[in-house]
Amino acid sequence: MTQRATRLLRLLDELRQRRGAVRGAQLAARLGVSLRTVYRDIEALRSQGAEIDGDAGVGYRLRPGFVMPPMMFPAEELEALVLGARWVASHADPELAAAANRALDRITGVLPARLRLEVETSGLFAPHWPPREPEPWVPALRLAIREGQAVRMRYRDAEGRESERVVWPFAMAFLDDMRLIAAWCESRNDFRHFRADRVLALESTGRRYPETRHQLLRRWERQRLRQREASAT
Repeated sequence: MTQRATRLLRLLDELRQRRGAVRGAQLAARLGVSLRTVYRDIEALRSQGAEIDGDAGVGYRLRPGFVMPPMMFPAEELEALVLGARWVASHADPELAAAANRALDRITGVLPARLRLEVETSGLFAPHWPPREPEPWVPALRLAIREGQAVRMRYRDAEGRESERVVWPFAMAFLDDMRLIAAWCESRNDFRHFRADRVLALESTGRRYPETRHQLLRRWERQRLRQREASAT
Protein backbone atom coordinates (compact mmCIF):
# COMPACT_ATOMS: atom_id res chain seq x y z
CA MET A 1 0.00 0.00 0.00
CA THR A 2 1.43 3.40 -0.97
CA GLN A 3 2.14 6.14 1.55
CA ARG A 4 -0.62 8.29 0.05
CA ALA A 5 -3.19 5.50 0.19
CA THR A 6 -2.28 4.89 3.83
CA ARG A 7 -2.70 8.59 4.57
CA LEU A 8 -6.13 8.67 2.87
CA LEU A 9 -7.17 5.67 4.92
CA ARG A 10 -6.12 7.40 8.13
CA LEU A 11 -7.96 10.55 7.10
CA LEU A 12 -11.15 8.55 6.54
CA ASP A 13 -10.74 6.97 9.97
CA GLU A 14 -10.33 10.38 11.58
CA LEU A 15 -13.49 11.68 9.90
CA ARG A 16 -15.45 8.53 10.73
CA GLN A 17 -14.65 8.84 14.44
CA ARG A 18 -15.97 12.42 14.72
CA ARG A 19 -19.63 13.09 15.40
CA GLY A 20 -19.43 16.70 14.24
CA ALA A 21 -17.35 18.75 11.85
CA VAL A 22 -13.60 18.87 12.35
CA ARG A 23 -11.38 21.66 11.06
CA GLY A 24 -8.66 21.00 8.52
CA ALA A 25 -5.99 22.28 10.91
CA GLN A 26 -6.98 19.64 13.47
CA LEU A 27 -6.79 16.91 10.84
CA ALA A 28 -3.41 18.16 9.68
CA ALA A 29 -2.08 18.04 13.24
CA ARG A 30 -3.46 14.53 13.80
CA LEU A 31 -1.98 13.20 10.57
CA GLY A 32 1.29 15.10 10.74
CA VAL A 33 0.85 16.74 7.32
CA SER A 34 0.33 20.25 6.00
CA LEU A 35 -3.06 21.89 5.78
CA ARG A 36 -2.69 22.04 2.00
CA THR A 37 -2.21 18.25 1.95
CA VAL A 38 -5.41 17.78 3.95
CA TYR A 39 -7.33 19.89 1.45
CA ARG A 40 -5.95 17.86 -1.46
CA ASP A 41 -6.72 14.58 0.28
CA ILE A 42 -10.29 15.65 1.06
CA GLU A 43 -10.85 16.32 -2.66
CA ALA A 44 -9.25 12.98 -3.54
CA LEU A 45 -11.62 11.15 -1.21
CA ARG A 46 -14.61 13.02 -2.62
CA SER A 47 -13.58 12.02 -6.16
CA GLN A 48 -13.60 8.38 -5.01
CA GLY A 49 -17.14 8.60 -3.67
CA ALA A 50 -16.74 9.71 -0.06
CA GLU A 51 -19.59 12.05 0.89
CA ILE A 52 -17.76 14.71 2.91
CA ASP A 53 -19.61 17.88 3.83
CA GLY A 54 -17.87 21.17 4.59
CA ASP A 55 -15.17 23.39 3.23
CA ALA A 56 -11.84 25.00 4.09
CA GLY A 57 -12.13 27.26 7.15
CA VAL A 58 -15.46 25.69 8.15
CA GLY A 59 -14.64 22.08 8.89
CA TYR A 60 -15.39 18.66 7.41
CA ARG A 61 -17.81 15.91 8.28
CA LEU A 62 -18.21 12.45 6.76
CA ARG A 63 -21.87 11.66 6.11
CA PRO A 64 -23.17 8.58 7.97
CA GLY A 65 -23.41 5.37 6.00
CA PHE A 66 -20.31 5.81 3.84
CA VAL A 67 -18.54 2.49 3.30
CA MET A 68 -14.88 2.62 2.47
CA PRO A 69 -14.11 0.98 -0.89
CA PRO A 70 -12.43 -2.40 -0.38
CA MET A 71 -9.57 -1.45 -2.73
CA MET A 72 -8.41 0.98 -0.04
CA PHE A 73 -8.02 -1.77 2.56
CA PRO A 74 -4.46 -2.73 3.48
CA ALA A 75 -3.46 -6.28 2.52
CA GLU A 76 -3.82 -7.59 6.09
CA GLU A 77 -7.36 -6.21 6.39
CA LEU A 78 -8.30 -7.89 3.11
CA GLU A 79 -6.86 -11.17 4.40
CA ALA A 80 -8.93 -10.78 7.56
CA LEU A 81 -12.08 -10.24 5.48
CA VAL A 82 -11.34 -13.28 3.31
CA LEU A 83 -10.65 -15.53 6.29
CA GLY A 84 -13.69 -14.24 8.17
CA ALA A 85 -16.00 -14.77 5.21
CA ARG A 86 -14.64 -18.27 4.65
CA TRP A 87 -15.11 -19.13 8.33
CA VAL A 88 -18.74 -17.98 8.22
CA ALA A 89 -19.31 -19.88 4.97
CA SER A 90 -18.10 -23.11 6.57
CA HIS A 91 -19.55 -22.70 10.09
CA ALA A 92 -22.77 -20.69 9.94
CA ASP A 93 -26.31 -21.65 8.98
CA PRO A 94 -26.96 -21.92 5.21
CA GLU A 95 -28.49 -18.44 4.89
CA LEU A 96 -25.60 -16.70 6.62
CA ALA A 97 -23.07 -18.87 4.78
CA ALA A 98 -24.57 -17.87 1.43
CA ALA A 99 -24.51 -14.21 2.48
CA ALA A 100 -20.80 -14.51 3.37
CA ASN A 101 -20.03 -15.93 -0.07
CA ARG A 102 -22.00 -13.17 -1.78
CA ALA A 103 -20.23 -10.50 0.27
CA LEU A 104 -16.83 -11.95 -0.60
CA ASP A 105 -17.77 -12.06 -4.28
CA ARG A 106 -18.88 -8.41 -4.11
CA ILE A 107 -15.63 -7.33 -2.44
CA THR A 108 -13.57 -9.28 -4.95
CA GLY A 109 -15.53 -7.82 -7.85
CA VAL A 110 -14.54 -4.22 -7.09
CA LEU A 111 -10.87 -4.84 -6.38
CA PRO A 112 -8.18 -3.91 -8.88
CA ALA A 113 -6.75 -6.91 -10.76
CA ARG A 114 -3.65 -7.29 -8.57
CA LEU A 115 -5.57 -7.38 -5.29
CA ARG A 116 -8.34 -9.51 -6.79
CA LEU A 117 -5.73 -12.13 -7.69
CA GLU A 118 -4.36 -12.02 -4.14
CA VAL A 119 -7.83 -12.69 -2.72
CA GLU A 120 -8.64 -15.44 -5.21
CA THR A 121 -5.34 -17.20 -4.53
CA SER A 122 -5.28 -16.53 -0.78
CA GLY A 123 -3.75 -19.31 1.26
CA LEU A 124 -5.93 -18.57 4.30
CA PHE A 125 -8.72 -21.11 4.80
CA ALA A 126 -11.20 -22.01 7.51
CA PRO A 127 -11.54 -25.72 8.27
CA HIS A 128 -14.71 -27.55 7.29
CA TRP A 129 -15.97 -29.35 10.36
CA PRO A 130 -17.93 -32.62 10.12
CA PRO A 131 -21.59 -32.05 9.17
CA ARG A 132 -23.61 -30.74 12.10
CA GLU A 133 -27.17 -31.49 13.04
CA PRO A 134 -29.33 -28.75 11.49
CA GLU A 135 -30.39 -25.96 13.85
CA PRO A 136 -33.52 -24.64 12.13
CA TRP A 137 -34.08 -21.82 14.62
CA VAL A 138 -30.76 -20.03 14.06
CA PRO A 139 -31.96 -17.80 11.16
CA ALA A 140 -35.10 -16.82 13.10
CA LEU A 141 -33.03 -16.05 16.19
CA ARG A 142 -30.58 -13.97 14.17
CA LEU A 143 -33.52 -12.01 12.77
CA ALA A 144 -34.96 -11.46 16.25
CA ILE A 145 -31.57 -10.18 17.46
CA ARG A 146 -31.23 -7.87 14.46
CA GLU A 147 -34.73 -6.41 14.81
CA GLY A 148 -34.94 -6.40 18.61
CA GLN A 149 -38.00 -8.68 18.64
CA ALA A 150 -39.28 -10.64 21.62
CA VAL A 151 -39.93 -14.30 20.80
CA ARG A 152 -41.95 -17.07 22.41
CA MET A 153 -39.80 -20.15 22.78
CA ARG A 154 -40.34 -23.75 23.83
CA TYR A 155 -37.09 -25.11 25.21
CA ARG A 156 -35.66 -28.37 26.59
CA ASP A 157 -32.82 -27.98 29.11
CA ALA A 158 -29.88 -30.33 29.76
CA GLU A 159 -32.00 -32.45 32.15
CA GLY A 160 -34.74 -32.88 29.55
CA ARG A 161 -37.22 -30.52 31.23
CA GLU A 162 -39.36 -28.52 28.84
CA SER A 163 -40.56 -24.97 29.38
CA GLU A 164 -42.20 -22.19 27.42
CA ARG A 165 -41.09 -18.60 27.89
CA VAL A 166 -40.86 -15.21 26.22
CA VAL A 167 -37.30 -13.99 25.77
CA TRP A 168 -35.48 -11.00 24.31
CA PRO A 169 -32.53 -12.40 22.32
CA PHE A 170 -29.70 -9.89 21.90
CA ALA A 171 -26.53 -11.90 21.19
CA MET A 172 -25.43 -15.21 19.70
CA ALA A 173 -22.05 -16.96 19.99
CA PHE A 174 -21.00 -19.31 17.19
CA LEU A 175 -18.98 -21.90 19.12
CA ASP A 176 -17.43 -24.96 17.51
CA ASP A 177 -20.00 -27.38 18.94
CA MET A 178 -23.04 -25.19 19.54
CA ARG A 179 -24.78 -21.87 18.97
CA LEU A 180 -25.34 -20.10 22.27
CA ILE A 181 -27.98 -17.38 22.63
CA ALA A 182 -27.93 -14.68 25.29
CA ALA A 183 -31.39 -13.32 26.12
CA TRP A 184 -33.45 -11.59 28.78
CA CYS A 185 -36.08 -14.02 30.06
CA GLU A 186 -39.39 -12.42 31.03
CA SER A 187 -40.48 -15.30 33.27
CA ARG A 188 -37.15 -15.36 35.18
CA ASN A 189 -36.73 -11.57 35.06
CA ASP A 190 -33.04 -12.12 34.43
CA PHE A 191 -30.49 -12.96 31.77
CA ARG A 192 -30.36 -16.54 30.55
CA HIS A 193 -28.34 -18.50 28.00
CA PHE A 194 -29.88 -21.03 25.62
CA ARG A 195 -28.49 -23.52 23.15
CA ALA A 196 -30.05 -23.25 19.70
CA ASP A 197 -30.09 -27.05 19.30
CA ARG A 198 -32.35 -27.37 22.37
CA VAL A 199 -35.03 -25.02 21.04
CA LEU A 200 -38.15 -27.03 20.25
CA ALA A 201 -40.37 -24.30 18.84
CA LEU A 202 -40.06 -20.58 18.22
CA GLU A 203 -42.43 -17.84 17.14
CA SER A 204 -42.29 -14.07 17.03
CA THR A 205 -44.49 -12.16 19.45
CA GLY A 206 -44.77 -9.35 16.91
CA ARG A 207 -43.45 -6.77 19.36
CA ARG A 208 -40.11 -5.14 19.95
CA TYR A 209 -38.65 -5.52 23.38
CA PRO A 210 -38.55 -2.27 25.37
CA GLU A 211 -34.75 -1.92 25.59
CA THR A 212 -32.24 -1.53 22.81
CA ARG A 213 -29.82 -4.32 22.03
CA HIS A 214 -27.01 -2.01 23.10
CA GLN A 215 -28.59 -1.48 26.52
CA LEU A 216 -29.11 -5.19 27.04
CA LEU A 217 -25.51 -5.96 26.05
CA ARG A 218 -24.17 -3.41 28.52
CA ARG A 219 -26.36 -4.68 31.37
CA TRP A 220 -25.38 -8.28 30.56
CA GLU A 221 -21.67 -7.41 30.49
CA ARG A 222 -21.92 -5.58 33.81
CA GLN A 223 -23.67 -8.57 35.40
CA ARG A 224 -21.02 -10.97 34.10
CA LEU A 225 -18.28 -8.71 35.47
CA ARG A 226 -19.92 -8.63 38.91
CA GLN A 227 -20.25 -12.42 38.85
CA ARG A 228 -16.58 -12.88 37.96
CA GLU A 229 -15.51 -10.48 40.70
CA ALA A 230 -17.71 -12.28 43.24
CA SER A 231 -16.32 -15.68 42.29
CA ALA A 232 -12.76 -14.36 42.61
CA THR A 233 -13.26 -13.23 46.22
